[in-house]
Amino acid sequence: MALAQKNEQQAGGQVEATCLRLHAKAADASQVAPAIEKLTLTRTRPEDVIVELRAAAVNPSDVKAAIGMMPYAIFPRTPGRDFAGVVVDGPPEWMGVEVFGSSGDLGIRRDGTHASHLVVEADALVRKPANISIYEAAGIGVPFVTAIEGFRRAGMPKPGETVLVMGVNGKVGQAAAQIAAWQGARVIGVARRAEPYAGFASAPVEMIDASAGDVAARVREMTGGKGADIVYNTVGDPYFQDAHKSLALLGRQILIAAIDKIVQFNIFEFYRGRHTYVGIDSLALNSVATGAVLRELAPGFASGALKPFPIVEKAVFPLSAAANAYVAVMGSARDRILLDPTR
Repeated sequence: MALAQKNEQQAGGQVEATCLRLHAKAADASQVAPAIEKLTLTRTRPEDVIVELRAAAVNPSDVKAAIGMMPYAIFPRTPGRDFAGVVVDGPPEWMGVEVFGSSGDLGIRRDGTHASHLVVEADALVRKPANISIYEAAGIGVPFVTAIEGFRRAGMPKPGETVLVMGVNGKVGQAAAQIAAWQGARVIGVARRAEPYAGFASAPVEMIDASAGDVAARVREMTGGKGADIVYNTVGDPYFQDAHKSLALLGRQILIAAIDKIVQFNIFEFYRGRHTYVGIDSLALNSVATGAVLRELAPGFASGALKPFPIVEKAVFPLSAAANAYVAVMGSARDRILLDPTR
């Protein structure tokens, strides 16, 4: 068979999808009211697949894009970055495979995952390990991609290193703690009050109560004066000075968020400490790049060294209740919030 004929057969599949649609930005999270519409999705390229979605996570970035906090977000569009489901059209080797994935452009620069079906590149897909559920797979995406991309850029934790995670009980914080423990590092977590570590890790996570005193002094005490080799700052400026003062010689601080954008910065301490600061924006990773990142994590999930976030029934919403799901996410829900298009 000629290549052109083969490609024509491998592309061109269509499906009628039920999609959430945002036609314009909302004033705030409480005003996000997506319509439910039927759209015909077409697989026009041989490298694409159609995934029948079984679950899709709702991330803060999904809601922020809906309320105009991301100027490059297009309208109208279907929101959603994370997904899990079954391939129903595409190359033969993918047919019927349970998959998951995520993206920095889905749901923002192009139609996303809050729908019954998704057209996406095959290279964006990750095969779901048999030991995790489809709901759990849908919740992996953005938090774990953000966490490991920070470590990839700053240098993966090594046995004998200390990783300090600011905001450890948030979703990215928990993912960072899991990955650091998986790599054999010592993990210290910082929370804004006295509380235990809320997530899973394959090694103990020691905790610091930020409300109890000087965080950096406590880190120095716990590390024999050395400090942390890596500080994963998931909160930004509220912890910037504590993070800066907690760094060991040649330490690296990873930053993924900010409340106030301007901080005081001691340049002398920075260069004398030979520190490295790394900024991470998972929105910069397209579907294919994100798939490559997630495939690095897949062996950890398959072995049980990493665990997805638990999904509770009350945190799973049908598409018709998506507005409630968006409000829950922006209300800082501790649960991982999902949409199930089959409900």
